[in-house]
Order: sequence, then C-alpha cells, then structure tokens
Amino acid sequence: MARLEVADVFRQFGPSYLDAFGKRMLPSHRHALEDIVACRTQAKGGHAYHCGKCGESFYVYHGCRNRSCPACHTHQSRLWLRLRQAELLPCAYYHVCVTVPEPLREMFRSNQNGCYSLLMKAASEAVLELCADTRYLGAIPAVLSVLHTWTAAMDYHPHVHLLVSGGGLGLDAKPWREAKRSFLIPVRALSRLVRGKFMAMLKKTRPDLEGRIAADAWGREWVAWCKPWGNGETAVLDYLARYVHRIAITNARILSMDAKTVTFRYKDRKAGQMRDCTVSGHEFMRRFLQHVLPKGFHKVRYCGLWHSSRRARRENIRDTLLLTRAMETPQPKPENMAAALPASGQDAAADTANPPCPHCGGLDTKYIGTVPARHNANRTRAAP
Repeated sequence: MARLEVADVFRQFGPSYLDAFGKRMLPSHRHALEDIVACRTQAKGGHAYHCGKCGESFYVYHGCRNRSCPACHTHQSRLWLRLRQAELLPCAYYHVCVTVPEPLREMFRSNQNGCYSLLMKAASEAVLELCADTRYLGAIPAVLSVLHTWTAAMDYHPHVHLLVSGGGLGLDAKPWREAKRSFLIPVRALSRLVRGKFMAMLKKTRPDLEGRIAADAWGREWVAWCKPWGNGETAVLDYLARYVHRIAITNARILSMDAKTVTFRYKDRKAGQMRDCTVSGHEFMRRFLQHVLPKGFHKVRYCGLWHSSRRARRENIRDTLLLTRAMETPQPKPENMAAALPASGQDAAADTANPPCPHCGGLDTKYIGTVPARHNANRTRAAP
C-alpha cells in the first residue's frame, strides 16, 4: 500500500471542506490547499520517461513548491542547512525558546502578520539585550530565530526558537568574548523582558488590540528556556531545518485514512512516548491550515552577528577563531555555496536526474519530453 500524504487527505476532504468553510477561508489557506492538491500531478506538468528494461513509459510531475507542502523542498532544506552550517562560529551554541501564553493566543490567531512579527522582534531584541549585559556575556552574539506555531498534535501554539552563539563581538576592547559553558542568560529575566517588549511594541503599533486584552492576561508568565548544545553542535539547526520550508506534520506521520477520519502519530513530550490521534478529515485540515503563514511573512530571521550587515565581521571572527584554535580549514563561504541552488523552479533531483522506473525499478530510463501543465480553474474540486 502506498504511503499516505497530506495531499491525499486534502484531495479526499478538500471539496467538502470548501463547501463548509470556503467563504471564511483566508486567501493564503485556500492557495495552500489548491497547491497541495495539485502537487506532483498533471496539473503542475512534468517530464515523461521511457524504461529501456521493461519498455514502460511513465511521468514525473513537478511539485507545487508551496512553502507549506510537506512533499516539496527537500533539496532547499538541505541547502539551507548547509549554508547555515557554513556560517556557524566555532564556539558553544545555545537553544532558546519563547512561548506565547494561552490567554494571548486567540489574539495572535486573529492578527497573525503583526503579532508574529512583534513576537520574533521582541524575542530577538530581548536575547541581544541580555547578552549585552556584562554580567552574562557582554557581547553581540549571532542569533537565528525561527517561528513555529504548532505542537506535535498540530494544535495552535505560537513560539519562537532561537539558535544563539555562546560568544560574540565584545562591547569593550575585546574582539571576542566567550560565554560560560553552562549558562548564557537567565530565563526568568528573558521571559519578563520579552513580555515587556511585546507589550510596548503592541501598544505603539496596534493600540486597538492592546486595549482589548484583559489586564490579567499580561500578568501571565511567558514560558522561556535556554539550553546549551555544546561546541559546534548542529542538532538544533538540523531540527529547525526540517520546518523552514514545511509546517506542522510530515507525510511519514500519517498512518491511515478512511471515508471520515484521519489517523496520525505524534510524540507526547510530557509522557515521553508516541501516541496515535484520530480526527475527522475536516479537523485534520483545520489543524494543518491554521499554521499556514500569511503571504510574504518571513518565518526565519537573522540578527546580531548573524545579520547580513555584519557578515564580513562574522567571517573575520570565524576565521580568527579557527586559526587560534588550530582547527581545520574553514568551510566554503555561503555566497559560493549558493551556486548549488537549482536555477529552475523545481527540485533539482526531480528535474535533472533520470528517475528509476516505478514499474520494474530499472535505472535504464530515457528522458522523452515535457508534460504541459493542465490548468484547471477549479482544481481543488478535481478528482485526485
């Protein structure tokens, strides 16, 4: 039996979901639904191949390349990870996370563009401000932040992950200051500083929203934590790379689907074990689509030494640290590695290499030609 995908769920339940909720759907949600339904089908066009071993012909269709699609962007995710690994400074790194308290989440859901931006800005500025304090680091670290809005069960849970270097450009005469291995910044101070900065930003930019929030909601603590990840550790970076071009769930976690329900697997972190969750098809779609970001929103941001304006300074520090610590030759600069990005709009693996035959598995396949895209004005309602 072929592995189930999010696209299969959308093709089965998409028409009835549109009938029930189409008039209230956000444009970004409708666009994601349409793209995922059409992903790797004739609607997107593709290439035709002939197998010299069994004599069969077959098609390889293009992906939709929607940033929410779990079937696309494998090549781009790997490239993004390689580019960021090339930028890592040879020092300890810390994984910081800041979570929005429950009373404010409905406001975030209804005002995503503004609230998400303010959250990411407040979290980054709070980390930089605390790191600048000479009691902790007294320097400008490299900070990479990524917005997540989901739990393992795809519930709404907006939070920001930050990868922070355990050292930075000293604010005094020292060009480099190192953090204490087991401690970077106090999480209680971080929680309150993020809350204060977010409140101030919201009051300035959206006083209408700030005035509608109950006073006791601002009294809730913002959950924040900071964990050391060792010297040169890329585990956090690898984790973040999985969802830079995807959201919420991978196809491998979908276990089964029938006429009414979908079952998927998730990790219960409190219990420390995997669980199965069965929901209606419409509920699965609702959970997935609520994490589709507004068009044009940047979910990955760089600040401190990771900001593009400090690239030259960061690379100088990186090379100096490598030489000082007698490490091996620095990796290629990111700007040189960028040439690896495929020029076309499709995944390189699908467009340039001859795929194996799906009928016999043979590798003696020959490219025949292109398959034109089949445009359909109502493609979300087309048969799978």
